[in-house]
Amino acid sequence: MYSLIDIQKKLLPDLLQIMQKRYLILQYIDRMQPVGRRSLAQSLGFTERVLRSEVEFLKEQNLISITSVGAMITSIGKDLLEKLESVMREASGIDVMEAQLKSIFQIQKVVIVSGDSDETPWVKTELGRACASSMKKLIMGKNIIAVTGGSTMAAVADKLTPDFKSDDLLFVPARGGIGEEVQNQANTICSKMAANTRTKHRVFYVPDQVSNEIYTSFMKEPMIKEVLEIIRSASIVLHGIGDAITMAERRKTDAKELEKMRSENAVGEAFGYYFNEAGEVVHKVLTVGLQLSDLDEIPNVIAVAGGSSKVKAIKAYLQKAPSQTILITDEGAAKGLLKGYPLLK
Repeated sequence: MYSLIDIQKKLLPDLLQIMQKRYLILQYIDRMQPVGRRSLAQSLGFTERVLRSEVEFLKEQNLISITSVGAMITSIGKDLLEKLESVMREASGIDVMEAQLKSIFQIQKVVIVSGDSDETPWVKTELGRACASSMKKLIMGKNIIAVTGGSTMAAVADKLTPDFKSDDLLFVPARGGIGEEVQNQANTICSKMAANTRTKHRVFYVPDQVSNEIYTSFMKEPMIKEVLEIIRSASIVLHGIGDAITMAERRKTDAKELEKMRSENAVGEAFGYYFNEAGEVVHKVLTVGLQLSDLDEIPNVIAVAGGSSKVKAIKAYLQKAPSQTILITDEGAAKGLLKGYPLLK
């Protein structure tokens, strides 16, 4: 039995393309308002001529208003946007892709946001929003949330709000620092998450990668042991998935080790573990913080990564990911992950 969406795909494919374009424009205005036309065109990848006609149409329908500071969505536009969400997910096949990825990788859940964060940077904001929404559904009673660093986790922090408030919510860094920009360090992100939710956080001022001697010394420090115990007792872990070579270079990996990783086809990284395309660990750095094996004891693991360039990295990690993983990704990555698999009916 064909649904209305299926019939439209067959008979009126152009109509669906127009709907998706206008939905994307409304969604962006809603998230970023007030926004200028030029910024809107650049962010969505439309020419200004095309965007001008679409903006005029949306204005005529009273879905947006144009002010001196830019375009803003109206209450009618907001209501329509909310009602369109499920329709557009079905039209773009996102629901089907989520179910298929969950089945292929045998994980708890997959959430896909529209777009490709490689092509449209604001999609990373949507990844953060989707992660915040997923977290909210998991928080009950006392919760310790362990968080890694990175720009994606920083995007998640931006989307947390005071309605998360709980006297028993504690954010902790899942690892030490790896020389990233300050705003992308796990300590900074935890501090921001706690500030945005009006809850608590702990700091963990240790380097991410250390020698055997320093690691042994650190493990004897009472303060470090205490924080590590808190991290390992987390009820939720939030983490990104990195490109292997990019992460190795960020860690200032020795040239010989870097060449060895390239020869062994390392494509993905998480928690200091480097994976090849088959999901095998080809390299491991000694890190202070959460280890891959620790994830088995944590009830909910939320992995957030998007962009078509991250397909190999995400796929490699998911072959080792614990079954309680929730993957938050975008269409660009999802379509790449599904290449070679027959589509579900």
